Amino acid sequence: MAIASSNSGLSSSYYDRVCPEALPTIKRVVEDALAQKRRMGASLLRLQFHDCVVNGCDASILLDRTSTIDSEKSAITNTDFVGVFPIIDKIKFEVDKVCHGLIVSCADIITVAARDSVVALGGPSWKVKLGRRDSTSANRTAANANIASPLADLPTLIKSFKDQGLDEKDLVVLSGAHTLGSAQCLTFRDRIYNDTNIDPAFASQLRTICPRVGGDLRHAPLDSTRHSFDVKYFTGLVSKKGLMSSDQALFNGGETDELVLKYSRNQNEFFEDFAKSMIKMGDIQPLTGNRGQIRTNCRKVNLKN
Repeated sequence: MAIASSNSGLSSSYYDRVCPEALPTIKRVVEDALAQKRRMGASLLRLQFHDCVVNGCDASILLDRTSTIDSEKSAITNTDFVGVFPIIDKIKFEVDKVCHGLIVSCADIITVAARDSVVALGGPSWKVKLGRRDSTSANRTAANANIASPLADLPTLIKSFKDQGLDEKDLVVLSGAHTLGSAQCLTFRDRIYNDTNIDPAFASQLRTICPRVGGDLRHAPLDSTRHSFDVKYFTGLVSKKGLMSSDQALFNGGETDELVLKYSRNQNEFFEDFAKSMIKMGDIQPLTGNRGQIRTNCRKVNLKN
């Protein structure tokens, strides 16, 4: 099911005339990447959120460190993205080839690749709005500040989303992206040893993966079907099997409990609302018109003429 887009200075038909092969090319490269490593779907999806909540959806997260760029890649919240950047590079190379030049921005590549990853793993589709341009700066400090800690409680999570123009519903819906992928031991150790709102058998199982000391980079799945886009994330929360404290905070006697229950019981409603919230997130402070640039290399700001 395709969901119609909302209002902003962007358009879902932006590349239809100037490069009609752009979107099919992105889809092909994403599907090829997921055929080799399905876990990259979660990374491509999460990449858009981590980009958009730091000064808008402008591909600042892709910039490597230089003497003038304080790369967001080195932010604490972004250390698990290493494997995804070569996929973006591959998409950029292939798209520039079929478009015969600099037509498609890295920011739009991130946005389309996130959608295509969701679809490839069984989730909904939606019309992605396009026409973003790429930033010429990055902000590591904001990356560390704007993405909530895995230990965050519900009020903190709600505030972090409201700061981006997103509401409680968007918080729950977009957290549903955790139906894909895994998290490092260091993000859930405190929960499995100290939290009380956790299924005891679930906690015991996770302790075999994540000891009290060491093993920080070991991974555990965020839900029981880590490579399928479904509602198992929400059914897990209802069963007190949220992996991180910030996951379980969504279903812990607070104001978001009803939404979690609703989505745990109705996949179609979750899919529809997820598409709407992804479109809304993609509208966060895009660079359009003459602002920003279309990078030649997604990792570097273009040299001035």
